[in-house]
Amino acid sequence: MRRRDIALAVLIAVVWGTNFVAIRTGLDTVPPLLFLAVRFVVVCVPAVLLVRRPALPWRDLALIGLFTSLGQFALLYLALHLGMPPGLSSLVLQAQVLLTVVIAAGWLRERPTPAQRVGVALGGAGLVTIAAGRGMSAPLLPLVVLVLAAVSWAVGNVLTRRAGALTGPGAGLGVTVWSGLVVPLPALALSFLVEGPAAVAAALAHVQWSAVLSTAYTAYLSSLVGYGIWNTLLSRHPVAAVTPFAMLVPVFGMASAAVAFGERPNLLELVGGVLLLAGVAVAVLRRPGRARGALGPRRRPPRSGLVAVDVDPAPRPPREPAHLAQLARPDGSPR
Repeated sequence: MRRRDIALAVLIAVVWGTNFVAIRTGLDTVPPLLFLAVRFVVVCVPAVLLVRRPALPWRDLALIGLFTSLGQFALLYLALHLGMPPGLSSLVLQAQVLLTVVIAAGWLRERPTPAQRVGVALGGAGLVTIAAGRGMSAPLLPLVVLVLAAVSWAVGNVLTRRAGALTGPGAGLGVTVWSGLVVPLPALALSFLVEGPAAVAAALAHVQWSAVLSTAYTAYLSSLVGYGIWNTLLSRHPVAAVTPFAMLVPVFGMASAAVAFGERPNLLELVGGVLLLAGVAVAVLRRPGRARGALGPRRRPPRSGLVAVDVDPAPRPPREPAHLAQLARPDGSPR
């Protein structure tokens, strides 16, 4: 990769990592479900008029949006609202990489490689260690909700993989925008039901600049600009050369949270985080000699903070070649 493209890849990791701090800042004045609804209105309008719809049935787009956008981000926003630290959230959400491998193995019968099995084991040990560390200092409920967000994201990844939605120019951004259309109305309905009409009315009547800037950052910079640059890099370079930069997201997420909120993980959380990232690295990184031959056709990711994982074909003939299981980031959402 050229130096400029390397700088762009690192820049996207910075944007996606600090996105967690931006979300947490917005949640100070806006209820989580309402904030989610507003964010995806901004993401989809007017982008839906400018970005071509992927060649997918509406049912597939709706299911992808249900898990990748609505489920993941509703649970992520709720976890942050309940007190999950944003820096640690950017790390734990990377579990979606390993969860996607597990779900793809059971659903699509894509046999994990030995390295992926080791990665899943390391990542699982990391999550258990983080849970032990959280249990010593804070309630576990926000962590459980965040892990469920990672599960929802992983299901969305597998749905995207199964639908073959990642082919064609700009398909990743198209899937993001068009599948995101399913978010605003259900999120707003849930906001009225769970958070109450009074809270919704008060938040909309007294909009703070912090919420406006947070929404603009998460919708425009993290989602639309981030995906645009990421897809451009994937069009220029092999997937294996680009996607490892997504592993920098938790690094910048935790660093920005330390600066913004003074967040300091305890020793067990740090050890668990190292194990989790080690598991992701083992599952994702390839030996140079295998990088090109193992990848097959290049595909674009549907969301931010994505990584790609090789999978072996199933023993029975699959419906399509199992080239990649595409995995997505936090803005790492979150997006």
